[in-house]
Amino acid sequence: MPREFPRTRRVGEQVQRELAALIRDEIKDPRLGMVSISAVEVSRDLGHARVYVSVLGNEEKSGESVTVLNHASGFLRHKLGKLMRMRTVPELRFYLDRSLEEGARLGALINEAIASDKHDGDDSE
Repeated sequence: MPREFPRTRRVGEQVQRELAALIRDEIKDPRLGMVSISAVEVSRDLGHARVYVSVLGNEEKSGESVTVLNHASGFLRHKLGKLMRMRTVPELRFYLDRSLEEGARLGALINEAIASDKHDGDDSE
C-alpha cells in the first residue's frame, strides 16, 4: 500500500469542509436530499478527488442525490477553485458511502444475536 502523503490528506480535508458548505448553500436542486460528506480521497497528483457522501433517505433518493451532485461537479469545482486558491483543483466524482448503513445493519445483527443468546440461556436454566 502506498505511503500516505500529508499534502493529499490536508487537501482532501479542506475539500471536504468547503464542499459541505457549497452543497448546503449553493445547490438548490429539489432532488438533492440531506447529504453529508463522509470522506474525500485525493489522488497523489491532486488531479482527481473521490467524494463519498451519505444521504438520508431510501435507496432511490440516495442514487438521485449522487446523480445531482455528479451533474453539478463542474460548478462545484469552479467554486472550489475560487475558495481554495490552488493551482489545480481536483476533478470531483461523487460516490454513495454505504458504510453507515452497513454499520447499523451489523449492529442490529449483533444485538439480535446477543438477545437470542440471553433468551436461550434463560430457557436452559
